[in-house]
Amino acid sequence: MEIIPLGPGFGVELRGTTLAAIAVDDAANAATRAAFEEHSVLVLRGQEVSDEVQLAFSRRFGPLETTKVGSQGVGTHLVILSTIDESGKVVPAEHRLQMRNRANQLWHTDSTFKTVPALASVLSARIIPDHGGETEFVSTRRAFERLDPALRQKLENSFAWHDYAYSRGKIAPDLASAEERAALPQQCWRLVWKNPANGRGALYIASHACAIEGMELAAGRALLEELMAAATAPGLSYTHAWRKGDVVMWDNRATMHRGRPWPAHEARLMVRTTIQATAADGVARMRPPPRQAAE
Repeated sequence: MEIIPLGPGFGVELRGTTLAAIAVDDAANAATRAAFEEHSVLVLRGQEVSDEVQLAFSRRFGPLETTKVGSQGVGTHLVILSTIDESGKVVPAEHRLQMRNRANQLWHTDSTFKTVPALASVLSARIIPDHGGETEFVSTRRAFERLDPALRQKLENSFAWHDYAYSRGKIAPDLASAEERAALPQQCWRLVWKNPANGRGALYIASHACAIEGMELAAGRALLEELMAAATAPGLSYTHAWRKGDVVMWDNRATMHRGRPWPAHEARLMVRTTIQATAADGVARMRPPPRQAAE
């Protein structure tokens, strides 16, 4: 396996292996997990991707999420990210699917609003537009390490509230349905997630973060915006330009990502599997005692 650096201090391409090989070979799996812990974003180009291969690969890293209510693929382990309707046509710009794509263009980390957060996401490119539709990543681990030591210490003992409806409300007031709001109550997690494999901390923030426990609402949101700006400043990102057959795996504990726009009339079909975090990944130390949810 060759490991080729891609981003500014994080992100690598893996060459000389395949999803199918990693799914069945213990040595390849161990090498991939080591690269994941160290580099946070892994790219594999030119894969023969099927749902079955992607599921088998993903299961080697932990239990899989079941797709939430309101999503394409609900009740399965596959999140379908598509602008194509049942008839095979691209939906219009004002369609709910297109609006959900715009929500995914906010900087975010997958599943911070769930009762079990995500260790990793695996995204495969099935149909891609002629141009646009890239995915941009930043390292919240490196962002945390750049902060003043006194602020780092403060953040390590702080907790943030995460709310799916809050992030969707930035796009449209009713983008999160009543069913989704009921199924996805606010969750509270530490602002810094320490990786048990290497002891390195990372900011655990994103567009879903709506408040900081114990802080006045406006002050907490101002601090969250300050941290987001520091993490996403120019020159700190890796932008992945997709080709059909690409697969990207990223660490939701240590990165944020966002989709980039593409022409609304062009089709795009991506398939995501999401791997749940377990106690071995540090999740057991992330949650505070129950308190009142943020406003």
